[in-house]
Amino acid sequence: MVRDALDAVPDEFIDQLENVAISVEDYPDRDDLIAVGLDPETDFDDLLGLYVGYPKIDQGHWDLVMPDKISIYRHALCDHASDLEDLATQVKKTVLHELGHYFGLSDERLGELGWH
Repeated sequence: MVRDALDAVPDEFIDQLENVAISVEDYPDRDDLIAVGLDPETDFDDLLGLYVGYPKIDQGHWDLVMPDKISIYRHALCDHASDLEDLATQVKKTVLHELGHYFGLSDERLGELGWH
């Protein structure tokens, strides 16, 4: 489903992706939950995805840097979806949301685009 979501992203955006890894993980780790203000004991299934890195608009030309990372959290998405169609919609929305952060879009702008 993540691949399908990426396939739906216009080529002009895909062509601009540089040095970013996209992974599907079961759950976020404790430090990631704390970093975004969530309680790791109770909120472990509330984070659907996470972008970690420097937004594209803030990047210069750096050599030998670790890639930015977009994590998509499988269990949280499954828990929030009512059926497979809803899951596919949620995955697409989450992938677009995290890609938006990569490109430097604010949560407000992502909401305007329907990606929040």
